[in-house]
Amino acid sequence: MSRKSPILNQPCPGWQADLPPTNNPISIKARPSPRANSLSSTYLELSRNVSTRRNITLLLGTAQLMTSIIFFTWSTKMLFSNNFFGFDPTMIGLYVGAIIFVIIAPAFLLGAAILPPRDCPIRFNRLRRKVYVYDFKQNWLTFPTRWRVTTHSFDWDDLHAEFWRRRAFTPQGGLIITWGVSIAVVKPDTNVVITRFPLTVCQDEGSSWDYVRTYMQHGPDALPPIEKFNDPNDVPPHNLALRLAPKVKWPAAMDVESRSGPT
Repeated sequence: MSRKSPILNQPCPGWQADLPPTNNPISIKARPSPRANSLSSTYLELSRNVSTRRNITLLLGTAQLMTSIIFFTWSTKMLFSNNFFGFDPTMIGLYVGAIIFVIIAPAFLLGAAILPPRDCPIRFNRLRRKVYVYDFKQNWLTFPTRWRVTTHSFDWDDLHAEFWRRRAFTPQGGLIITWGVSIAVVKPDTNVVITRFPLTVCQDEGSSWDYVRTYMQHGPDALPPIEKFNDPNDVPPHNLALRLAPKVKWPAAMDVESRSGPT
């Protein structure tokens, strides 16, 4: 890791250190990859499935949905029987607000569990010297109309990696620490950030970046052997949230380009 102050003009939130530049000589032996989907002399695909609690979210969303149905049935009966609300405008307003909440709450939880794809892989192409990012954009203010899969390609030489760590307190007073490696895309020959995407979350403090750099500089033979490749669309039967989630499907043209070299 590098100096004590950020290199980029807009460091990532929780910045801890800048990682070595893309083309700096590798000085350490690469550690095993967290999860590799594919590896060849042309490209390396890594898994970025960072949603490890989707089954819990699906369970909470289902429970919230059942609670909402019960509440809606009971409150509607009370309203129209005139035994509880008495058609008081204030109480009716509270009733409508509660109904909106019990509809939105499970929708958010269920959407977070099953709308994102099964994986958000990233491909590093040695021959083209490019990176291809499969991502999912979500914003709670635009749920669910603008939640969608996005794909982008960037030049390898324009990437800059950072290690970050963040602390947050739970409502119960507990402390949660998260960390990861973030990659910034910068304007050529500048420190101006164009966009960012995560490489890993809560997995390492920079060894994943060393792994990618080793591959891009020296190819697959310089990497530790991979015992088993991950299939992003092959999920176990018990993982209901992932089975309900959309499969990973690259755009046809980008799929071909990211797995081949220049002609």
